[in-house]
Amino acid sequence: MANHKSSIKRIRQEEKRRLHNRYYGKTMRNIVRKLRATTSKEEAVALYPKVQKLLDKLAKTNLIHKNKAANLKSKLSAHINKLA
Repeated sequence: MANHKSSIKRIRQEEKRRLHNRYYGKTMRNIVRKLRATTSKEEAVALYPKVQKLLDKLAKTNLIHKNKAANLKSKLSAHINKLA
């Protein structure tokens, strides 16, 4: 157990941050999975801006790497273009 006030506070902050990051990471994975599972082009086109916004936001806050966000957006747009 931590002995200093500052280390106790740091532990509290890290736990809070960890839960926040886990939530957004899981949300990102779910929304990407949902878009990939979509077979209707109209639905996919409607959902893509939400996905793009979330990926950009997570890349900006360093939750995911900017290149990972770019790769995901590229692959998802290719998936949408393949839909008939």
